Amino acid sequence: MASLVRHTTIDCADAYRLAQFWAEVLDAKVSDDDNPGDPEALVQTAGAGLLFIQVPEGKSVKNRVHLDIQPQDRTRDEEVERLLALGATLHGDHRTPDGKGWVTLLDIEGNEFCVERSEAERAATA
Repeated sequence: MASLVRHTTIDCADAYRLAQFWAEVLDAKVSDDDNPGDPEALVQTAGAGLLFIQVPEGKSVKNRVHLDIQPQDRTRDEEVERLLALGATLHGDHRTPDGKGWVTLLDIEGNEFCVERSEAERAATA
């Protein structure tokens, strides 16, 4: 059998705090084994988990890999507003007049991620 992706690992300054942010984004929870101040924290999702590892150096360039988020029970624009309220920052707006496109946000440590249209929105413009 081939290998499977178990975790996507993200270097960060505060593993537990960033894990809490992403747990809220994904309607998930931080592992019961993880606590504030721990050097790593895991958020398990229906797909692969997100593993946050504390490192001494800060982020200095654009991510080479990023997450694309697709809302399941709301529109892309509603999800963008929810994530901004959680502490994300608008980085790039790539929405088009016909309703297509995506929005690039930064998480609370400056890591880029994108918010795409929901499946319902995609079907409506197909």
